[in-house]
Amino acid sequence: MTTPKKGRVFSGIRPTGRAHLGNYLGAIQNYVALQDDYECVYCIVDIHALTTVEDTANLRQNVYDMALDLLAAGIRPEETILFVQSHVPQVMELHTMLSMVSPLGKLTDLPTFKDMVRQHPHNVNYGLVGYPVLMTADIVLYKSNIVPVGIDQAPHVEFARETVRSFNFRYNTNVLVEPEMKNTIIPKVLGIDGKEKMSKSLNNHIELAATPEETQKRVMEMVTDPQRLRRSDPGRPEVCNVFSMHKIFSPDDVAMVDVECRRAGIGCVDCKKLLAKNLNASLSPFRARRAELAQNPEGVIDILHDGARRAREIAEQTMVAVRDAVGLPK
Repeated sequence: MTTPKKGRVFSGIRPTGRAHLGNYLGAIQNYVALQDDYECVYCIVDIHALTTVEDTANLRQNVYDMALDLLAAGIRPEETILFVQSHVPQVMELHTMLSMVSPLGKLTDLPTFKDMVRQHPHNVNYGLVGYPVLMTADIVLYKSNIVPVGIDQAPHVEFARETVRSFNFRYNTNVLVEPEMKNTIIPKVLGIDGKEKMSKSLNNHIELAATPEETQKRVMEMVTDPQRLRRSDPGRPEVCNVFSMHKIFSPDDVAMVDVECRRAGIGCVDCKKLLAKNLNASLSPFRARRAELAQNPEGVIDILHDGARRAREIAEQTMVAVRDAVGLPK
């Protein structure tokens, strides 16, 4: 007997190129696990990407690469809806509807907006301001009641909840479902600089599909305990980003690293080499599966098209109810 699902999950991921370790730890591994208990809808958000991407020459390839990464990581398209955001135009229609109940001051007050302005000071566009409105449209279009997020996206989910309440109140309806937030297992993944969130735009990332040699090179660039200046200095694992990765990828070695780092029995170079070895071993099955999927690009595209077809069926049902609630002519 099939176990009933607990609800519907929605999440979107930006196609900024091949996925990195931050994407995997912060989102993708959670996507895979949630499939066991929930009906899942996962979207590659190419329209969202336009808010910060000015050159779209690589956009289609980036979408394809992200699809490869998601499938290689364990997304099961026979049961999970995986699709590209722009292939479901109803989301833009709902975005417009929701913008009518979205206070501008609230949008510009969101910490994520301020962070994006800091990162992209010469490209502060209308789409960037309205990013949370489109994100809300993504979530509620599929009547999702669960949204898995990291700590940085929590304000967006709260904004989505407020927007749903505002819409339902204004139009005297309950057509939109207020989503609940589900925190990801690892709320924030730092980049190789040990300071900022891992991000391709900051070039502080480690790609999942990188070669073992490329992975080792990036790991060797990781910042460790800033107070450990010499090999003979005792380290502080609790403030070291390399050690935080050991806790995930080196279960058999983490206790040893903890002890030896504190008494200067192991240096930072050897510590990083060990992490690179364990990280490459952990990613080896993913890389093999990804290479296998890449041999059939048409099959990957077919999965995305089928996902979009299934997503549009749900989306149009929602929009029929939304248009009726708003009072648009039939």
